[in-house]
Amino acid sequence: MTDGIIATRDSDSASETMPDGAAAVARGIGRLFARNDIWCIPEMPLRNGRRADLMGIDAKGHIIIVEIKVARADLLGDGKWPDYLDFCDRFYWGLAPHLDRSPLEGNDFKPDCCGVIVADGYDAEILRPAPLQPLNAARRKTEVERLARAAMRRHAGVIDPECAGLFRGE
Repeated sequence: MTDGIIATRDSDSASETMPDGAAAVARGIGRLFARNDIWCIPEMPLRNGRRADLMGIDAKGHIIIVEIKVARADLLGDGKWPDYLDFCDRFYWGLAPHLDRSPLEGNDFKPDCCGVIVADGYDAEILRPAPLQPLNAARRKTEVERLARAAMRRHAGVIDPECAGLFRGE
């Protein structure tokens, strides 16, 4: 058990808009999270113009963002990830198993405030828990509402694809 999250198998969550490797990582993380009552959606737009690869909420109402990386160049070249920290209580890097994790130990990647999850298309494991860095109550309320509305919009689109076409943004 790591930070209240247990690593075993089962459930589903991947994005059709992610590259194949990233979709597999998202699926494995989705399974890990689902087993631990953390529900997330992929490709969640944030109010600062960024888009979180996975954004979810745990049973205590904490917001979790996961930034997925499957290539070293993408990991090393990503300068936008600190922009996500203002929108979550916990931030994780979600990595493919083959990816070298050593850069995440450097100060540029703030290891004191970022967790690390390694995942494939079947499962995931938390290698470093993300510390809780609580959002203020007003920000959390706003983000939980945005996350809930986005999830409901997506669900409505699954039930009735014509309904999805009525809304043009998130």
